[in-house]
Amino acid sequence: MARFVDRVVIHARAGNGGNGCASVHREKFKPLGGPDGGNGGRGGSVVLVVDPQVHTLLDFHFHPHVVAPSGKPGAGGHRDGAAGADLEVKVPDGTVVLDENGRVLADLVGAGTRFVAAAGGRGGLGNAALASRARKAPGFALLGEKGEARDLTLELKTVADVGLVGFPSAGKSSLVSVISAAKPKIADYPFTTLAPNLGVVSAGEHTFTVADVPGLIPGASEGRGLGLDFLRHIERCAVLVHVVDCATLEPGRDPISDIEALEAELAAYQPTLRGDSTLGDLAERPRAVVLNKIDVPEARELAEFVRDEIAERFGWPTFAVSTATQEGLRPLIFALAEMVAEYRKARPPAVARRPVIRPVPVDDTGFTIEPDGHGGFIVRGVRPERWVNQTNFDNDEAVGYLADRLARLGVEEELLRLGARPGCAVTIGDVTFDWEPQTPAGVDVPLSGRGTDARLEQTERVSAAERKAARRERRRGSGES
Repeated sequence: MARFVDRVVIHARAGNGGNGCASVHREKFKPLGGPDGGNGGRGGSVVLVVDPQVHTLLDFHFHPHVVAPSGKPGAGGHRDGAAGADLEVKVPDGTVVLDENGRVLADLVGAGTRFVAAAGGRGGLGNAALASRARKAPGFALLGEKGEARDLTLELKTVADVGLVGFPSAGKSSLVSVISAAKPKIADYPFTTLAPNLGVVSAGEHTFTVADVPGLIPGASEGRGLGLDFLRHIERCAVLVHVVDCATLEPGRDPISDIEALEAELAAYQPTLRGDSTLGDLAERPRAVVLNKIDVPEARELAEFVRDEIAERFGWPTFAVSTATQEGLRPLIFALAEMVAEYRKARPPAVARRPVIRPVPVDDTGFTIEPDGHGGFIVRGVRPERWVNQTNFDNDEAVGYLADRLARLGVEEELLRLGARPGCAVTIGDVTFDWEPQTPAGVDVPLSGRGTDARLEQTERVSAAERKAARRERRRGSGES
C-alpha cells in the first residue's frame, strides 16, 4: 500500500561553478600570444516544479538529499567550461516551501509553477576575461563559487473545492466513497483516515473535488491527535462541510455541541498562509452541515429534531443523509456544486506571479565593517565575501587583484576611518588575514613575474624564509663557539 507523506525536510545543494583557466596562447612565431584562458561554467540550480501527476512527497521521504551537477572548468584556447544542468524536482500541487526558521518562501500552486530552491554558483573568470590595460597577461584566474546549500521544509496542503470536517468515525470517508469514485479505507474506529483522500464529484454539468481529511478532536489546534495534519489540508478548501454523526453513543455529544467544538478549533488554528487574498480566512469560508447515519431510527429522529435549530443558529444549509442507503445524497451533491460555483465566480481572477526585483540603492556600499572585539575587524557583504571565495591565495597576483577590488569598493578607506592599523586581523567570510594597506585603486600595477605581485613584497614583516635563514645562522654561530 502506498504511503502518503505530506511533510518532509530536504537538503538541497546546488552545483559549484567551474574554475576559470589561466593560460597563455603558445604558437610558433607568435611569442606574444596573450592570455586565452576560458571561463568556468555555471553550477546547476535545484528548481522545484509543480507536476499534476505527483500527489505525495513520498520520494523525498526516502531520498531527502537533492544535489545538482557542478559546472566544468574553463580551458585554454578561449574555451569556456560547460554549465551544469538545472535539476528540476517535481512536487505536487499545493506544496509550501519553508526555510529553517519556518518562514514561508514559496506557495507552489498551479501546474508548472517553479521555485529556485538552491541557486548554482557562478563560474570563475579566466585570465582572458581579466586582462586589462594595466594587467595585460594575468597569471591567475578566478575560482568558481560554491553552490547554495539549504535545508528546506516542504508541506503539502491539499487543493480541493470541498473539505469534509468532523469527529473521528463521523462518516466522512463513507460519504466520499458514495459520492465519488474514491475508495478510502473505512472502519469503525477512531482515526481510520490517516491521510487525505480526494474524490471527484459530478453534478450535472459541474464537477468539483472533495477532500476527506483526518478526524478532528478538541485541542487539535494545539497539536492533539491528528489535528494539525487535519487542519493543514483544509486551508485551501473553498467550502467546508461539517459531517455530524447523529448515531453516536458517546455521552455528552450532540450535533450542536459537535459543530461548536469544530468551529472553536477552526477559529483557534492559525494557518501558515494567512493573508492570502484569494482564499480569505477560514472563518469566512461558506459552510454546510451534513447530518449523517439517518438509516438508524434514533439518528433520523435526532436529525429531524435539530435540523431547524442548526439552520436558525448558524444560518448554514443542512442536509440529512445516509451513506449506507444513499438517501439524501443527490440534493447534497447539487447544493455543494452550486456553492462551489458561487465561490469560483466571486473569487478574484488569478494573476500570474511575477518575479520581484528589488533594486540596490545608489548609496549602498554593499558591505559593512565592525570590530571583532580583539583589535581586528570583520567585513560583511555579498561582494567582498564572493570575491574572497573566488581568490586562489596560493597565487600572489590573484591576492593583489583581490586587494584592488576591495580598494575600489572602499573597504580600505573604511578600515582606515575606523582606526585599523597595518598588521591587524581582518576577516572576510571564512578567511582571516593580516591587513596591509595597498596602493590606491586605479594606479598602474608594477610589472612583475607572472603569478606574482610586487606590492606584496613591499612589507617590513619577516618572511618564513628569512626566519629559517636566521635560525640557521644562530645554530652555526653556536656550533663555532
